[in-house]
Amino acid sequence: MRIAVARETRQGEARVAVVPELVGKLTTLGYEVLVEPEAGHHALIADREYAEAGASVDADALAVADVVVSVQPLPTASIRRLRPGAATISFLPTQQEPDAVRDLRDCGVTSFAMELVPRISRAQSMDALSSQALVAGYRCAIVAAGMLRRFFPLNMTAAGTVPPAEVVVLGAGVAGLQAIATARRLGAVVKAYDVRAAAAEEIRSVGAQSIDLELETLEGSGGYAREMTEDRAARQRELLTPYIAAADALITTAAVPGRQAPVLVTRQMVEQMGPGAVVVDLAAESGGNVQGSEPGEVVRIGDAQVWGGRNVPSQMPGPASRLYAQNVVNLVALMTREEDGEVRFAPDFDDEIVAGACVTHDGAIRHEPTRLALEGESA
Repeated sequence: MRIAVARETRQGEARVAVVPELVGKLTTLGYEVLVEPEAGHHALIADREYAEAGASVDADALAVADVVVSVQPLPTASIRRLRPGAATISFLPTQQEPDAVRDLRDCGVTSFAMELVPRISRAQSMDALSSQALVAGYRCAIVAAGMLRRFFPLNMTAAGTVPPAEVVVLGAGVAGLQAIATARRLGAVVKAYDVRAAAAEEIRSVGAQSIDLELETLEGSGGYAREMTEDRAARQRELLTPYIAAADALITTAAVPGRQAPVLVTRQMVEQMGPGAVVVDLAAESGGNVQGSEPGEVVRIGDAQVWGGRNVPSQMPGPASRLYAQNVVNLVALMTREEDGEVRFAPDFDDEIVAGACVTHDGAIRHEPTRLALEGESA
């Protein structure tokens, strides 16, 4: 069985789906590992490192592979090079990539989407959303500290005392908690808010003050918050305004994959922040938590600079690739079987992890929401 590591071609994508130190795990499973030339270039990994780890660098890797792994969905030209019956593993946002889904179906390719891996205990080692959110949360705090023209920590000197920066974080999922922890390690005074009741204790556990707005909590499924009514959203924004106005830096991290990010902060709220304030909106690509933020851009609202995140994990491609690669290898291992002395990539579709992550198989779209959405488009 051959597994191929694709070279990413999308602008701004610097990660790679397998790193050299994990090649050995795949070969131990029984796979021959093929790597497209310069697949790890943007993550500062040379072809030589893959070769030394036991992989073959091969320009025709995709055409001969049984399984192809990548970070972003394969482009159409690459999908059409795959042999019928091959499988792909990647992020595959089906609502944003309907043409890729159709190509995978029509070419008879079995595809698995890393963001569809169920959020259950048994699948934690395959949860790429969480691993990449960890990277993004850290990066957000570093961006905020770099843009803010003052110290994060308290400094007491013979020349006087410099007070610490005040940071507010909205959203306390994996990314939010990492942003909080990083800002605290840098010495800032951090306050944070999340609509989920369980988040208050998690916020305090990483050294921040939990903001209590005395509103109804919104616990949802899969660890995410459920959607709020517009009346509650308006009341929440009203109660958050004084906290945001007093902050030197605001970091927003509230997002649910495949859905529009909730608007937590209006332009008017940002305009109340002081001169030199910084806003970091991790959710800018999915609509933004901050009204007026633009993905990949820094815009000025009032006296504040607003940084909109775009593919934030890719801004730290080394650690992001290593974490993602481990997720991918764990998923491959789950779907690998030895039959009659031969290793086979043999997904068990009765397994809830496999069934949940599968988008296309045997010429059909197996992911029901995607199938219904595409059927609705063609009706």
